[in-house]
Amino acid sequence: MALKRLPALVLSLVLILVAVTGGCVAEKTVTPPQPAPAPVAQNVTPQEAFTLIQKNRNNPDFTIIDVRTPPEFAEEHIENAVNIDFYSPTFRDELSRLNRNKAYLIYCRSGRRSGDALSIMAELNFREVYNISGGIIAWKAEARPTVK
Repeated sequence: MALKRLPALVLSLVLILVAVTGGCVAEKTVTPPQPAPAPVAQNVTPQEAFTLIQKNRNNPDFTIIDVRTPPEFAEEHIENAVNIDFYSPTFRDELSRLNRNKAYLIYCRSGRRSGDALSIMAELNFREVYNISGGIIAWKAEARPTVK
């Protein structure tokens, strides 16, 4: 007689377990993909540029680029800047070899060449580029340091 009720008892226990644990099953939460941050290609004041440099002093993903000619660069430049000559026939190619996901601060003598370079870098889909308005002339007018 007890054996006849065993299937019903097992079924009842299974149903109770399903009911009890059904609310405890972890639901997967799906996080929607986050949109990529909008690219930054903007002019900054010498003060803002100085702040960027200080903030990124030990950041390997931040590069300062001087787009003046090699003789201009040799005369003086912002510390740790690299020189990529705007007038070089390979200028665009040299830019295209850079990592587009890094941040760049660019400048020239007065801001014209680096303003054009900013536009080129935006066209090349660089993620983050800042141009010093007024170039190294404005930088020095605010008594910011340069090196030879």
